[in-house]
Amino acid sequence: MKINIVILLCTLLLSKTVMAIEEPEFKVLKDFGDGIELRQYNAFIIAETEVNAANADEAGNLAFKRKQSIAMTAPVNQARSEKIAMTAPVSQRQADNGKWLVSFVMPNKYSLETLPIPNDKSVYFKQVPARKVLAIRFSGRWTDGNFADHENLLVASVKANQLKTVGIPWTARYNPPFMPGFLRRNEVMIELR
Repeated sequence: MKINIVILLCTLLLSKTVMAIEEPEFKVLKDFGDGIELRQYNAFIIAETEVNAANADEAGNLAFKRKQSIAMTAPVNQARSEKIAMTAPVSQRQADNGKWLVSFVMPNKYSLETLPIPNDKSVYFKQVPARKVLAIRFSGRWTDGNFADHENLLVASVKANQLKTVGIPWTARYNPPFMPGFLRRNEVMIELR
């Protein structure tokens, strides 16, 4: 009986239908190996907020509480309300002032005009234009050290391939906190010219 429960739990955790979360559309232009890809992303919309936190994990937790406050009012019936479905990834980067910018990708069915007004004034929407990105994918826990190690590998790949970048790298988390570390999908990305 216990083995059947373990098999069922593993099947649910690994099932694409259970974990199907909308992500921004992209095409892999080149696979450099070791989890590093050159990608072309289509334009998408994010909900972004700035948080004051000691580290990336705390920043993500604080921002997620704010994201939960985005209620959707149907355009026809203003009395009806619904929450916006979860999407992936949750992206983070440090702002110039030392605070963290955390963003959540909005579902494709919305435009800037049809998104709801957030209940929290520190959450705002922004259109991210189509762009090329170099990304490194890895699994494991969400630690500053884990992200820093993979950022160093990404930056080394940028230099080795003589690529030109725009801005600074950011992190992307694709899974909920209850997902075991070895099953998590994490990335560090940087925009290319």
